Amino acid sequence: MDELKRRLIDEWQGGFPLCERPFAVVAERLKSSEDAVLQALRELLADGTLTRFGPLYQIERLGGAFSLAALQAPEVDFDRIASIVNGFPEVAHNYRRNHAFNMWFVLATETPVGMNETVQRIAAATGSPVFNFPKEREYFIEARFAVGARRAESSEPPTERKAASSLSPDRLTEWRPLILATQAGLPLAPRPYHALAAQLGSDAEAIIASLQALLDAGAIRRIGVVPNHYRIGYAANGMTVWDVLDETVDELGAQIGALEFVTHCYRRPRHRPDWPYNLFAMTHGASRDEVTAKADRIAGILGDACRAHDILYSTRILKKTGLRLHG
Repeated sequence: MDELKRRLIDEWQGGFPLCERPFAVVAERLKSSEDAVLQALRELLADGTLTRFGPLYQIERLGGAFSLAALQAPEVDFDRIASIVNGFPEVAHNYRRNHAFNMWFVLATETPVGMNETVQRIAAATGSPVFNFPKEREYFIEARFAVGARRAESSEPPTERKAASSLSPDRLTEWRPLILATQAGLPLAPRPYHALAAQLGSDAEAIIASLQALLDAGAIRRIGVVPNHYRIGYAANGMTVWDVLDETVDELGAQIGALEFVTHCYRRPRHRPDWPYNLFAMTHGASRDEVTAKADRIAGILGDACRAHDILYSTRILKKTGLRLHG
């Protein structure tokens, strides 16, 4: 990978400019040209190094719901069940993991009521019980990765992580066409907001203002590149899970979420007797040994408050599309 591509990945996972010619701004900071930046992004997307480029939407701020779910697929039937699960548009990501719960998928629905309905529909379609793990508390989420398996920092200060303000139904209705047009990515054109304006029958200034308003409201987490972490050196993806005493899980969860190597950290419900764990912390590394060492650090912080833990490694990406609303 050349220096321009590496720096695009390392430095532009957030803070993408909202201006007339944003790629020219990026190019100036990278001491390159607008055409070179656009071509590099096209190549990174084409070869799978980037999964997408554009806004990362927070569906809960858009009035919807987000959850993690799992099922136990018999080995002989695994691929058929995976195909059924992946066929649901509400499934944003799906991973195979090395556990009796061997299929884990992220669900995004446009309404909270739709979450339970979707879980029931997937269970009926697959013939397998679906275990739903909705977020009970979020301690940290900021999945940024740098080339070479080290934590990335944005080229911009993390100003996009603002306190979320409420979104009115009228504003959501107003913004929906823009969300639908950008949820799969921004146009790779010198003036992407003008291209969106032409598509939506608007003007570039209004598009830029709306994207900024969505950022300010927390409906967009950030705007930038989204790397495929496997392709840039993170061979091991470990979801560490912990059975932590209820009276201490929030205090300790905040400490775990603050660790520099944790990209996601949540409290989620147990499903006893099948699933005793209530604290989830996602870690990545160049090898499983590296992830194990990180899990040991977490265990040291949790101490006697943790009664059991496990690491579920991802062994196969079954689906990875991100949030998709439907017109």
